Amino acid sequence: MNRLTIGDRMFTLGNYFIMGLITIAILYPLYFVVVASFSDPTMVNSGKTVLLPTSLYLDGYRKIFEYEPLWAGYGNSILYTVTGTLVNLIVTIPAAYALSRKDLKGRTTLMLLFTFTMFFSGGLIPTYLLVSKLGLLDTMWAFILPTAASVWNLIITRTFFQTALPDELLDAAHIDGCSDFRFFFSIALPLSKVIIAVMALFYGIMHWNMFFEPLIYLTSDDKMPLQVILRNLLISNQVTSQMVTDAMSLAAKQRIAEQMKYGIIVASCLPLLIAYPFLQRYFTQGVMIGSIKG
Repeated sequence: MNRLTIGDRMFTLGNYFIMGLITIAILYPLYFVVVASFSDPTMVNSGKTVLLPTSLYLDGYRKIFEYEPLWAGYGNSILYTVTGTLVNLIVTIPAAYALSRKDLKGRTTLMLLFTFTMFFSGGLIPTYLLVSKLGLLDTMWAFILPTAASVWNLIITRTFFQTALPDELLDAAHIDGCSDFRFFFSIALPLSKVIIAVMALFYGIMHWNMFFEPLIYLTSDDKMPLQVILRNLLISNQVTSQMVTDAMSLAAKQRIAEQMKYGIIVASCLPLLIAYPFLQRYFTQGVMIGSIKG
């Protein structure tokens, strides 16, 4: 058995040290937002909050829970995310499977056409005019249908089908009298839980974080997703005026408003943080498959 030299050990330790610093640099700002959302804003602004919450302060969260438009945005985002992800999976999975089949005539040409759209598109104005002509303005379909399939995700899924489903499996199924549709639904899909979970995570995050498209295509305030509401609150500085309406001093209002900025960020990320651990195993497997076999 080969033993590591002193130089190899130093190199390995150096890599761990550098990666540790990078990990801390990435995770600490996220951790600080969570800690600051439970701390007294005065202590946060004075720099006394570093690792643990100081002077537990929950008035900001109380105001967040009392703000009805925020909950309406939560409901809209959940609806758009679930619906959009289902549409994405219904379009991406069958298309990727078809493009992975060697007996599909013209599949190379189709992939070139799909890939072409990754570099060139019609632009915002033509897309807006098309959506308007189709009568989709002020509906969730205005930003769900144009993003029904991501070419990058389509390529990853196609690569998975090419590597995970050998040709011999399809040949054996045909010998037993299995049709292409039955093979897809009864064999291909059950063996593709990994890539389906990965695509659901990718598309779900995309829809949950989407705010530009709803901002363009939606006009009704009651249809806005959570991210647009958060944008209006944080960028337009509407926290104090809209959410803190009690008869209190200006200093108290500003104190609550400062904490609410951190609390709103935590509230918007919470659903993804809850869902990710259940999909992490599939996510890791799917990414490794795409990176090694692709």
